Amino acid sequence: MLEIKHLTKSYAGSTVNAVEDLSISLHAGEIYGFLGSNGAGKSTTIKALVGIHPFQQGDILIDGISIKSEPLKAKMQIGYVSDNHAVFERLTGREYVMHLANLYGVPPADVAARCADLLEIFNLKDAFDHPIKSYSHGMKQKISVIGALVHNPKLWVLDEPLTGLDPQSAYQLKKVMKRHAKAGNTVFFSSHILDVVENLCDRCCIIQKGRLQGVYDLAELRAEGRSLEKIFMGVIGEIEDGLADA
Repeated sequence: MLEIKHLTKSYAGSTVNAVEDLSISLHAGEIYGFLGSNGAGKSTTIKALVGIHPFQQGDILIDGISIKSEPLKAKMQIGYVSDNHAVFERLTGREYVMHLANLYGVPPADVAARCADLLEIFNLKDAFDHPIKSYSHGMKQKISVIGALVHNPKLWVLDEPLTGLDPQSAYQLKKVMKRHAKAGNTVFFSSHILDVVENLCDRCCIIQKGRLQGVYDLAELRAEGRSLEKIFMGVIGEIEDGLADA
């Protein structure tokens, strides 16, 4: 469903690549966690994946479509929730979602059905016709999710989606992520919350300084009694410093 092939990305003025020869593959029907410390290259990779940032080397294929050579066709397969909840705050929730639905050419009947379902899950029906600028942080996150799912994307990409959410909102979001993957789609999200990745994901990877450090099957780790936290701390050097058990 998603193939990142030898991705290399650098920024002007920097002598160090933000992402270096990164290759990972995601399957249909799985939830995949993307881990790394601050500055590891997670957001850079995600922005390259969704077509925001150009990159120097490699390619990214979404359902076999190159984001480099066929960007519009590839983006039609993606739903994206950014880490800064970038929405048109002067619009109402309904106007924002309808705007996105029109961009993706979603039939009105499908828009109505998907909105009704997601508004019920996220308890956002009463605010749907209010201006987004009046929304709380959590409500803005929820309307971003609804906008990202209105075209039922094959690949749903989320950058730090649980940051700042209350427990109920986080539970609702994880429920929708599981459902989207169960329908045969792929969910790819970055997170600093290791417990969530360990309990929610089928697989995950860790990057450090823009380089892939390992790919892990979470069911296998559980069966082996291995801790994702200890693996992660080992990758970023905390265990060697004697801080893993602090």
